[in-house]
Amino acid sequence: RVMKCKKDAKYGIVVAGGHGPGISLDHLYWPNGVIVDHLHQIFVADSGNHRIMRWNEGDTEGSIVIGGNGKGTESNQLNTPSDLSFDVEGNLYVADKNNHRIQKYERCFE
Repeated sequence: RVMKCKKDAKYGIVVAGGHGPGISLDHLYWPNGVIVDHLHQIFVADSGNHRIMRWNEGDTEGSIVIGGNGKGTESNQLNTPSDLSFDVEGNLYVADKNNHRIQKYERCFE
């Protein structure tokens, strides 16, 4: 699960996942990298499901923005993504751990 904790808060709130491991859109399986963009969208490297998920604030389900086509080496597949980052132009970079590569995706998730 991914939790959001406000400064000085005693407890956080679940903003993504939190229902145990699984493949459905409200589940994550080995979440690793997390980043929030300028629109407050939460992006998660869902390593065990070989995909990148996005949650908008208040969503109960995420959407698959990259991968989700099974583990593999094709450009539309990932193999255990472990981290992600945006550049100043909004392009998304994904560390595709077991493919030993960094994938760049042009900004198209707005």
